[in-house]
Amino acid sequence: RLPGAPAPGVRTACTASAAPLIDLKGKKALVTGIANNRSIAWGIAQQLHAAGADIGIAFLPMNEKVEGKIKTLTEPLSPSLFVACDVQKPEDMENLFETVKKEWGQVDILIHCLAFADRNDLEGEFVNTSKAGFDLALGVSAYSLISLTKSLRPLMSSGSSV
Repeated sequence: RLPGAPAPGVRTACTASAAPLIDLKGKKALVTGIANNRSIAWGIAQQLHAAGADIGIAFLPMNEKVEGKIKTLTEPLSPSLFVACDVQKPEDMENLFETVKKEWGQVDILIHCLAFADRNDLEGEFVNTSKAGFDLALGVSAYSLISLTKSLRPLMSSGSSV
């Protein structure tokens, strides 16, 4: 066993309180895909915040209960933006752009952690996934990266990261 390593069977956790490896003070980081405290996006948002980034949250507007849960969860990050955005709706994408433009003027970091599939297509055998269900899952989970980036590109500098 290495010095300082936990005893066999003892589990340790990585926390956002560890010193950040990078200084992101003054950077604007827009995070998508936070659904709960187990979301990959949640872990990324915590680390961005710990590194000093100004956090913005774009969330799927399902209902007021879900919005409240996400708002409560992300409150410790002091997000300066909290915007509803369904990437399947052009008007939501336009609203996201306009809000970011008005409030921030730029996006330095775009975190895309969106994933969605119709529950019916997740049950049963994989080979029975419908074409429509596959197209929906691929559109939301993958193509939305392109549409989000294209929408926000006018607010990104040459040094921005996706």
